[in-house]
Amino acid sequence: MHELAVAQAVLDVALEAAAGRRVTRVELRVGALRQVVPAALAFSFELVARGTPADGAVLAIEPVPVVGRCRACGVESEQHGFPLRCAACGRLALEIVRGQELSVEWLELEEAGVSA
Repeated sequence: MHELAVAQAVLDVALEAAAGRRVTRVELRVGALRQVVPAALAFSFELVARGTPADGAVLAIEPVPVVGRCRACGVESEQHGFPLRCAACGRLALEIVRGQELSVEWLELEEAGVSA
């Protein structure tokens, strides 16, 4: 279950950026090629965040579909399964332009000295 390692990495990024403030929300963009199960990632994040300034934070996951650009005809098309194939000409010569992301897009933090 690599979601636990991903959750720990996300938590590390959030806590470093928060610089001691409480983290209330973490927004992620996760590409389909990362093969992350959103429910498993949310559960893992809840586990690793316990006892930290991110304890109880909402983890919002924005899925990013796979999009490839055909090296033969140049058409970009969203991919829905394997093999990854150009929707226009059917060739398998795709350059992936979206769908490999795994990024913390933004954090919601409490102001220093403010508690809920």
